[in-house]
Formats: sequence, structure tokens, C-alpha cells
Amino acid sequence: MSPFASLLAIPFPAIDPVALQLGPISIRWYGLAYVAGLLLGWLYLKQLVSTPRLWRDEKEPFAPTLVDDLFLWVAVGVIVGGRLGHVLLYEPGYYLSNPLQILYVWQGGMAFHGGMLGTILAMWLFARRHRIPALSVMDAVSAAVPIGLFFGRIANFINAEIVGTQTNVPWGIIFPGWGDVPRHPVQLYEAALEGLLLFLILRYLIYRYRALASPGVIGAAFLAGYGGFRIICEFFKYDEYRTIVSEGWLTTGMIYSIPMALFGVVAFIVLWRPKTA
Repeated sequence: MSPFASLLAIPFPAIDPVALQLGPISIRWYGLAYVAGLLLGWLYLKQLVSTPRLWRDEKEPFAPTLVDDLFLWVAVGVIVGGRLGHVLLYEPGYYLSNPLQILYVWQGGMAFHGGMLGTILAMWLFARRHRIPALSVMDAVSAAVPIGLFFGRIANFINAEIVGTQTNVPWGIIFPGWGDVPRHPVQLYEAALEGLLLFLILRYLIYRYRALASPGVIGAAFLAGYGGFRIICEFFKYDEYRTIVSEGWLTTGMIYSIPMALFGVVAFIVLWRPKTA
């Protein structure tokens, strides 16, 4: 790495992880980011369900009043599934030795693939309980998930976790606790691709081609888009995350994302029935 590149490196911003201290209670930016993602996703979900013209036969699949109930189911699925996913898929040895650490969610450590499985189970149970089409529930939630992903990746950045490999690029950042060399701010790459860009793609399909009128299409597009963008971002991640394959370019995140992306592409091709809005 050239000394010139090191001079151009951006120091990590001095962000106090505690946003607000109320006596013994600490409110952290990490938790606030997840709350913001869930709340904005809930508002967007409510907007979609309240717009009948976007759905099949111009009729929403379930009443907008049920969105509040769905939000609670999804929030539980995200938190429980995401935490258990991180514990079981990425650091099982550490948490088996320190089981109480599983409860310390505010310290970081949420796996998307675990959160996705938890959310799918929550959506299926919700649909079964209210006797509504499960695919339409999954489509609606999938359209809103990138909002939560965006804020979740910002939370990763604030916690200086899931950092990138060493780099010469002028926007490389020196993260605290990771030495004095600049690294790819891969959390921001993921926020831009898995969050912002994926949200815009799904929104375009919904409002330009009425994709919600074909059950399963938006869910499939989400799986394909997220899986593809996650694979791209994995190339820039620190080697610590290569917990299954110790050498080479293949990472744990890629192994979990490749079948997800392939399934999404195939399902999208099978279900896609474009309609001009």
C-alpha cells in the first residue's frame, strides 16, 4: 500500500455509540438505526397495502388495518432470526462458550440470512392465522425490507463491524480497532446496493409494471437482487468472515447468498407477467 494512499485515507468519524443517556439507560445509535428501518418500512408497507390499484384485480390482499399486526410479527422474526442466525451461522463456537452474550443484541451481531428465515416464518404464520395469501404478504414485506437493510448497514458502520479489506482507494477508512490501514467501507457499499438501489428497483417494478399484481414476483426479485448485491459486496469484506472456506475468494456470505439468488432468478422468470401501470 502506497504512503500516498494512506495520506488520503479518511479517519473514522468520531461517533459516540450512545445517542442518548437517560440515567442508567443508554440509547445507542445501533438500536435507533434498526428502529428507524422498521418504522419507515412499516409506513411504506401501509402505503402499498392502501393502494388497491397496485394489486391483482385492483384489490388489496388484506386490510390495511392488519399492517400493524404484521409489523409486530415481522419485527420479532427479524430480531430473533437475525440474532440466532449470527450465532449459529457465523460464531457458534464463541456463543457456545459465552451463552449470555447471545442476549447482548445492542453490541452488534445480526445475520441477514437468519433474519430472512425468521421473517419468512413470521409471515407464513401471520398469513395462516388471518387466512390471506402468503405470497402477497411476502411481496409486500419484501418491497419494504430494503429500507431496513439500509439502516441496518448504517448501524454496522457506526459500530465499525463487518469492515472491508485493505485498500488504496481514496475513500478508504481507518476503522477503530482494525489497525492504521485504510479499508473498504463495505457497510456503506451494502447500504447503497442492498438498501437504496434494491429499494428503487422493486419500487420501479411495482409502479411501472404492477408487479404486485403477480403474487410472488416482488419476493423473487428481492431474493435475486439481494443475493446478487450481497455476493458483489462480499468480495470487499475482511477475511475474518471466510469461516467456511479458509482460503480463496469464496466467503460464508457468498455460500448463503448464491442459492438464494439463483432461486430468486428462476422464480422471477417463472412468475413474471409484466403489466403496464
